[in-house]
Amino acid sequence: MKLSLESITKTYGAHRALKGLDLKLESSRCLTLIGPSGGGKSTTLRLIAGLEKASGGSIQVNNKPVPQTEEELRRYRKSIGVVFQSYNLFPHFDALTNIALPLEKVHGVSREESRDRAQSLLSQFKLATHGRKKPSELSGGQNQRVAIARSLAHNPDLILFDEPTSALDPEMSAQILDVIEELIQSGKDCVIVTHQMGFAKRASDYAAFISRGKVEESGKSLELFDNPQCPELAQFLERELKY
Repeated sequence: MKLSLESITKTYGAHRALKGLDLKLESSRCLTLIGPSGGGKSTTLRLIAGLEKASGGSIQVNNKPVPQTEEELRRYRKSIGVVFQSYNLFPHFDALTNIALPLEKVHGVSREESRDRAQSLLSQFKLATHGRKKPSELSGGQNQRVAIARSLAHNPDLILFDEPTSALDPEMSAQILDVIEELIQSGKDCVIVTHQMGFAKRASDYAAFISRGKVEESGKSLELFDNPQCPELAQFLERELKY
């Protein structure tokens, strides 16, 4: 994965969420975005995903600019998989349909193949016997695994995770982090917003500390976590790793 964000700004009315954010990766399998709440991590992720447009600056993913027109954005989003902290599953559909329906309606895959892919992914994520259950009948960890399966169904070029474990208890969080780590090891490119510092250090090869709407420090994960140069990052890691 190659990624370039240059002088990115994002405003919501009078609020400036991003203030000239810069980040450049020449080659990375997994990038983690860490930092305090409200610092701009999720906003950055949504801009990379093409779910929102930057107010200023430029973004390139694998040497291609993120499009600006809605028609081009729709095509671009089809190459991206996104997993949200709140799952974003259709509550009135079962697990299999939650995976298969976007394949059929958005990506133009036949109904039969969509359901075959969905069943295969449910088996891969140890949910083969839960395909007919609706989200309300599944645990939080199971729902998040369904959401991850859905994000993989169309074989995206890049998968983005926005705090995928924040709504889960520690045991379920560990299960989801294991699933994500297996995806990374299998060769999937990922960008992950997370507060799980141990996971971020172990699973990612590059990390960026985002605070007050800017990248305050970035670098190879092991170096950044073991030897932070920015005092604010050092204080942040000390707090996060204390408990």
